[in-house]
Amino acid sequence: MEEVTATVVMEGAVVGPEGAEATTAEKKGFKVVVAVDDSENSHYALSWAIDYILANRREDCQLVVLHVQHFVETTFMYPVAGHAVYAPTLSMDAVRKAHEENSKRVISRAVDICKSKHVDALTAVADGDPKDAICEAAEKLHADLLVVGSRGLGMIKRAFLGSVSDYLAHHAKCPVLIVKPPKGSHK
Repeated sequence: MEEVTATVVMEGAVVGPEGAEATTAEKKGFKVVVAVDDSENSHYALSWAIDYILANRREDCQLVVLHVQHFVETTFMYPVAGHAVYAPTLSMDAVRKAHEENSKRVISRAVDICKSKHVDALTAVADGDPKDAICEAAEKLHADLLVVGSRGLGMIKRAFLGSVSDYLAHHAKCPVLIVKPPKGSHK
């Protein structure tokens, strides 16, 4: 199994509708970590968590929106005509920059969902394989509940493709809530 570098980078301020700021240490209580990616299902899970979990516990609840970007190997190589060729540094920098831009876009959309529902949220970005990085980040963030979306894969597709939510349900060290998309929204 490869080593995961799931360094969690927390934004220092709480993002809220009034622009109020608080450090991570100031916020106590029940911590809900919602993992998001660029899928509609993950943003639906975030919205659902705000509506059904945070709405009932707003005073003592802290929301952390977590995104995992794929780790870019700096020694990436690819075979060409039987020879190993290393990717140029500029190519790797471009890939890394594209991942960072995607992370900013995903987090920005999630923060917009939070603001539209008048909920404060911290954001965190981790690097690595999503399965392992989400587990590790939830542990480092001391999550009381981990919320993830479900792609709604059938049994056969899930067996071949694997399921991040299934992995998290079995390996996370906190309770995991898997939010399925509403009927008719998945294909």
